[in-house]
Amino acid sequence: GTVGYAMRMENRTSARTKILVVTEGVLSRMILDDPELPGVSAVIFDEFHERSLDGDFGLALALDVQGALRPDLRLLVMSATLDGARVARLLSGAPVIESEGRAFPVDIRYDQRSPGTAIEDAMAMAIRSALAEESGSLLAFLPGQREIERTAERLRDRISADTDIVPLYGQLDNKTQDAAIRPSPPGRRKVVLATSIAETSITIDGVRVVIDSGLSRLPRYEPASGLTRLET
Repeated sequence: GTVGYAMRMENRTSARTKILVVTEGVLSRMILDDPELPGVSAVIFDEFHERSLDGDFGLALALDVQGALRPDLRLLVMSATLDGARVARLLSGAPVIESEGRAFPVDIRYDQRSPGTAIEDAMAMAIRSALAEESGSLLAFLPGQREIERTAERLRDRISADTDIVPLYGQLDNKTQDAAIRPSPPGRRKVVLATSIAETSITIDGVRVVIDSGLSRLPRYEPASGLTRLET
């Protein structure tokens, strides 16, 4: 159709595709394979404040292409939190367009986890308490798939029948991820147990409560072994 996407090991495009959504790594590969980017009139970098090696590398390559081969190529960098003036200077004084959003009051509460209490037990308790006190759906952040599955086990049969428990992490298939993002049917609500995949770039309708475990799983490079491992 008019909108297609491409990522590692998966490509959904056709001759009719006019808007192509790609990962930052795929964009870099496209430029390296054919620096002139034939058929591309504009490149949009969304959520640029997330900052990654692939994202920075992709923008650097795009700037090189614009400066040396494609002065007609338009580059747009979008972010809700990034310093627009600094990015504008990087883009040779590009104009900055601001779109003001609405701010909503947020009630922030802190809960201390007792020493020796598993993160899954603490999160399940906090989720049950929030569901009893608040209306609407709930989004909870956990460090990984294992913690999500264990928390889901602790919640099953211990929350009301009108509440669905749905996971959201990168290894899930598209259908399952879509179920987590899709609004709940009338008369139902849900608990979304997610990794950091849902911290940015995703809006889940109906969520009124967010609970963050305070833990995340990040890659750490070990110089001694030359390997990268995940650390919580």
